This record gives sequence, C-alpha cells and structure tokens, in this order.
Amino acid sequence: MSSIIRPSILNNNQSQLSRWHGYASTSLLELATVNLILDAAQHAISARNAFHLVLAGGTTPRHVYELLRTQKTDWHFWHIYYGDERCLPVNDTERNSQMAAQSWLNYINIPADQVHIIPAEQGAESAAQAYAITLNKIAMFDLVLLGLGEDGHTASLFPGHDWGTATDASPTLPVNNAPKPPPQRVSLSARRLSQTLQLVFLVTGSSKQQAVSNWKNGKNIPAAAIKPACGVDIFLEDSLQ
Repeated sequence: MSSIIRPSILNNNQSQLSRWHGYASTSLLELATVNLILDAAQHAISARNAFHLVLAGGTTPRHVYELLRTQKTDWHFWHIYYGDERCLPVNDTERNSQMAAQSWLNYINIPADQVHIIPAEQGAESAAQAYAITLNKIAMFDLVLLGLGEDGHTASLFPGHDWGTATDASPTLPVNNAPKPPPQRVSLSARRLSQTLQLVFLVTGSSKQQAVSNWKNGKNIPAAAIKPACGVDIFLEDSLQ
C-alpha cells in the first residue's frame, strides 16, 4: 500500500485534507476497508456503546459488505444509515438499501430499528424531509463510506446540482433530475456527510481515472465538497494514482 497526503484548495478557499491510499489490487482494498470498519466499530462501541455508520451505494462496496457478514463483532451496537437512495419501490433490487440487505444486513443481527432506511418510495421531497428528522437525532457519525462516479459525483450529489455545502444546508437533499437513472433520488448533503469522525472514499475501476485526476488537480467536483474536520481517506487501486 502507498499513501499520499494532499490538501486540495477549492473554489471556496477552504481546503479538503485528502489522504490517498493506493492498493495493488481490488481485493486488498476491500480487505483494508473491512478492517478499517471493524476498527472504527470497536473504538466507537468502547467509547460510546454505539457505532453510527453511513453506507455507500453502487457496485464498489458490495463485496466489502459480503465480507463483513462473516466477521465477529457486537452487531447489536451498530446503527446503519445511507448516504443516498433511489426513489424506487421498497423491494426494488436497484435500491441501495436492498443491495446492502442482500449482501450483508440480512445475514447478521443488527436490530431492525437501528437500520435507518431512507423512505425513498415516498418521492424525493417527502423522503428527504422524513430522513432529515432521523438524522437530526445524531450529531456526528462515526464513519461515512462514499464512492466516486465517473463524473466526480458522490452519494447523489451531481455536478451542476446543489451539493448542500452551505453552513445552514439541510441534512438531506431531494434530487429530481439526476443525470443518471432514476432521476428522483434523496442524498445526504455535503454538510451532513462532513459531520463525521472518519470518512473513506472507495474508488475502483479504470473508468474513474479522469475523476481522480480532476480531484487531485483541485477541480471543484462533488467529492471535493465533502470536508470533515478529520479529513478524508481515499482508498483506490494503484492503477488510478
């Protein structure tokens, strides 16, 4: 593994402290992610008897979730949230909540009332309002997992859209015209995603090369708008460095 620490100076003159960690293979990246999640859980449970984790959607984290279901930990202390969701029926397999359930959550014993699903089937506006109430019950996440799209988007924060970076931005944003299907989504805002003790981006696949380059070169892409006080860690394949 190779690591580089780089402060990225963005258009609003506030830097995002980014730590880039390269891995020789996807499997090594996935294993490192599992170990990081378990370490964060152990620390949070020891300190506060609770671990508040925000899950990434999409294809990149799926195998991480499959690996997690075989691990030994105090699952009953875990609280699960989602960085974004697609406005589809509850059981639609394209929903992030369904992917996480089928690859991981259905196999372990986190209490059902501690898995906080975005009610995206209600539509973007209603679901965003409802999930904001859920999020307002917790001040800080322990760990946020995010991915990176080919266009630099993360969660459902897309170029050319409101990313919710203002200090008074809502914790959730309704998305009604996403550039990829489905057009209706709900996303945590950049401000709310930044309210965490640790944040990790998982980046795999050659199609992400341009987005990574733009990010490293200081372009104002959505991923660069996430600025927790702890900085961000980017786990990526060596070929993308």
